[in-house]
Amino acid sequence: MAEYHSILKVFRQEFPELYVKHEALGAEIHENGGPLPEKVRRLIKIGISAATQHNSSLETHIIKAREAGAAEAEIKHALLLVIQTAGFPMFMEAYNVYKNLRRG
Repeated sequence: MAEYHSILKVFRQEFPELYVKHEALGAEIHENGGPLPEKVRRLIKIGISAATQHNSSLETHIIKAREAGAAEAEIKHALLLVIQTAGFPMFMEAYNVYKNLRRG
């Protein structure tokens, strides 16, 4: 997995065994947890990250969604869905992350 945030690299170096187990669990759930296609799973993770204000995760999941073929309109839609479930302020914070993230 590409490391989009330097703190993840620090964590991996300091706790290598935990990092490996964490990544394995994430991969197992993501790839074998159910029938949702890759792009849909990535869009869901955008919504979860936005609603919980995990901005580093949000950046990562936006990048991964783009890599999975999500259109910008689909990413924005995933963010808009946050308004009615987590509130407008949560959406605005997430939208700010989205707008400030450079398209790679």
